[in-house]
Amino acid sequence: MINKLPEWFTQEVYKKGGEITNPLTGDTTDLTPEELSMYDFIKGYEIISALDLNSDALLEEYIEGITWFKETNPKAYMVLLD
Repeated sequence: MINKLPEWFTQEVYKKGGEITNPLTGDTTDLTPEELSMYDFIKGYEIISALDLNSDALLEEYIEGITWFKETNPKAYMVLLD
């Protein structure tokens, strides 16, 4: 099954998925290319946010990205982002 990314997602969509490890827990999960693309977007936003370089539009996309990820793959969301 291919997970369709939202229309607002204009970032690179990877051709391959992969296994991701939560650095805090050591738990791993496999992600589809679309999930991995969204995961990287979410983690990238977290870095930008920590540097206080974010914008309201980017914050809205971040929140929508978290929602998309949670709905698309709840198990991976719990392992990586919750």
